[in-house]
Amino acid sequence: MQYGEVRWRERSRLVRTWRLLRTRRPRSFTDKVRYKMLRDHRDLVVTFADKAAVRRYVAAAVGEEVLPRALALLDDPAELRALDLPERYVVKPTHGSGAAIVVSPAAAPDSVLPAAEHGWVYRHVRPSAADRDRLVAIARHWVGQLYGQGPNREWAYGLVPPRIIVEEFLASPGGGIPDDLKFFVFNGVCRFIQLDAGRFGGRTQDFFDAEWRHLPMSGGPAWADPLPSRPARLEEMIGIAERLGAETDFVRVDLYDLGDRVVFGELTSYPAGGDSPFEPASFNLVFGKQWTVPRRYR
Repeated sequence: MQYGEVRWRERSRLVRTWRLLRTRRPRSFTDKVRYKMLRDHRDLVVTFADKAAVRRYVAAAVGEEVLPRALALLDDPAELRALDLPERYVVKPTHGSGAAIVVSPAAAPDSVLPAAEHGWVYRHVRPSAADRDRLVAIARHWVGQLYGQGPNREWAYGLVPPRIIVEEFLASPGGGIPDDLKFFVFNGVCRFIQLDAGRFGGRTQDFFDAEWRHLPMSGGPAWADPLPSRPARLEEMIGIAERLGAETDFVRVDLYDLGDRVVFGELTSYPAGGDSPFEPASFNLVFGKQWTVPRRYR
């Protein structure tokens, strides 16, 4: 993907210089994300962004048993047509975040695949609705798009080879979509945990500290009612997250607790592209206080 297709301000040197000056003394979490986006150009950040390459990193750091089973890695989206896939599977781009087509009988009966031009979509459909031609069209649209807006924003995604990865469907103990647990790891120490539930209906979101004490804050969606109980594998998941975040100043580690095993989701260096909402806003500083950004990334 060429940066020439990116909006001018996301590739302008003048804009970059202005943003570097504006973020030189960051205090809040969102400002530190922007600081990192502009200054941390290590290969490690690109590895974290790459849904295929990160699998090798995870296997080396914590063991391949935490990885979801990969069914295919495709350079050409047209290869999706000929794949012999199970009833349940997930299709994702390697060079983006938050986009996936989840296929399983647990999807709502009226859920359908979107038009390809809808972009970075996240959709859950039944096998009968997973038309292969439509899947190919969506995947082609993904590989033709630059995620992250350009060199002045989430630049790392622009260096990831655009491919399609197909993985096993991860099911909760009840057979549905599992809760998404996101661990905020600062210099190898987990400080906060975000739990997202009901992604495809009745979504809730709760934040906790590392001792599973609920935080009186919101990132947008409503709190669960009743509040989620402490996961049985919490200590194991924190240990995995801290090992995965040991080599960097900050990364968010997404994991799933499937009951019989913990499974890796993704590593995110730039949550919400530096625009995470905090309500009340004071928690932006609470999160930021845990993060010591280096003067220079090496």
